[in-house]
Amino acid sequence: MNLSGVGLWSSQLRYGNPDEAADAAAELDGLGFTALWIPDVGGPVLDSVDNLLSATEKTVIATGILNLWMHEPAEVAARYAALTETHGERFLLGIGVSHAPLIDSNEPGRYRKPLAATKAFLDGIDASPQPVPTANRVLAALGPKMLQLSATRAGGAHPYLTTPEHTRQAREVLGSGPLLLPEQSVLLTDDRDQAREVGIDWLRSYLALPNYANNLLRLGFSEDDVSSVSDRLFDALIAWGDEDAVRRRVQEHLDAGADHVCVQVLTADPREFPREQWRRLAEALL
Repeated sequence: MNLSGVGLWSSQLRYGNPDEAADAAAELDGLGFTALWIPDVGGPVLDSVDNLLSATEKTVIATGILNLWMHEPAEVAARYAALTETHGERFLLGIGVSHAPLIDSNEPGRYRKPLAATKAFLDGIDASPQPVPTANRVLAALGPKMLQLSATRAGGAHPYLTTPEHTRQAREVLGSGPLLLPEQSVLLTDDRDQAREVGIDWLRSYLALPNYANNLLRLGFSEDDVSSVSDRLFDALIAWGDEDAVRRRVQEHLDAGADHVCVQVLTADPREFPREQWRRLAEALL
């Protein structure tokens, strides 16, 4: 798999109209993005992977992430094998434990011992008749223990909602071999007020989740930074401005040890496919 350079992380490619998602993926493949990442907060995520693989020729399709509480390991492994047989080795299986408020909302108390749950899910995949190769799977990882597991039981780590400083620290934990594939959110606007208007509620929804809030506290942000979404925190998490501002932030991650950065474009309407912004970024970054 080619997992260098820059990819795109997109909820629209996962939850938008499948025909438009396929059309957009074909264009992004032609523009040269090396990977397209999609989330999983319920529903047939592997059907979306199949749709995007069918629409592309070169681009890696990655789950960022497949929610391990919503899938059976043996079924995932079997489906992975079938997709790989059909499309070649272009499916990167990103696996993650999600967040307690989301998982426990329907079944209180289900979310517990996330590290042990991840190990058990990987054990189930490895025990399947057609296991997913270790090199073709990565783990959502923020803290040191999950990063260490990413280095030993997977091909690397996919941190989400982080900073170049986290990328530097993660590389130190992972060592030189495993892949480090952080997500970076961006807003293509030079207007700070407009940037905050679009980004503030989006950020608050994530900062309400303990995994993200605790990671930012470990990085040196204060409780007030997190609760108020200070300008300092906003600027650290969202690269806003023109294409040069995005290019600089991507380069900061690469200089800090990232192998590949997946860029997520934020817009006023999260349901809209931001195809014009993707084209602008392709011209600037690829």
